[in-house]
Amino acid sequence: MPRTSDRRPTTRIGYGFDSHEFRPGIPLKIGGIALAHDKGLGGHSDGDVLLHAITDALLGAVAAPDIGALFPPSDAKWKGADSVVFLREALKRVHAAGYSVANIDASLILAAPKIGPHAAAIRSHIAQLLGVPADCVGLKAKTPEGLNLDNAAVAHVVVLLEKRTMKKAAHKKSK
Repeated sequence: MPRTSDRRPTTRIGYGFDSHEFRPGIPLKIGGIALAHDKGLGGHSDGDVLLHAITDALLGAVAAPDIGALFPPSDAKWKGADSVVFLREALKRVHAAGYSVANIDASLILAAPKIGPHAAAIRSHIAQLLGVPADCVGLKAKTPEGLNLDNAAVAHVVVLLEKRTMKKAAHKKSK
């Protein structure tokens, strides 16, 4: 693998996974987008399974502590927190390590609601949060046939980071 002069890899890959159970009386957020549904995802924060998996993928790619270590469920401060806060902290650590997001690919596994009608909005929002074009955010949704997961949502995410060049870093700072 090609390496930069500081001996760090020019690219890094991170993998994130998260799952939450559906519960009544909770608003549903996936990818930072509120979706109409009779149940939301239980969790200490807002339960956004997709943003949690993206956050862990970003943190893993730079060998940082995982989401649970940085934002422990035992800390009341994070009760009901917007998961965008977690993603922004992970992205800050990615940039501090000298990398930027090249692209992500995500798979959601859930019985309902259907993600297709919301996919473009979710992709666009994630792209905005990560500072990448929407065509650098892959999003697929699958049903959990035969997995006995009808009351849960699962997210798998892979992220590719690239070493920031001086030109890229200067361009980002000038924005």
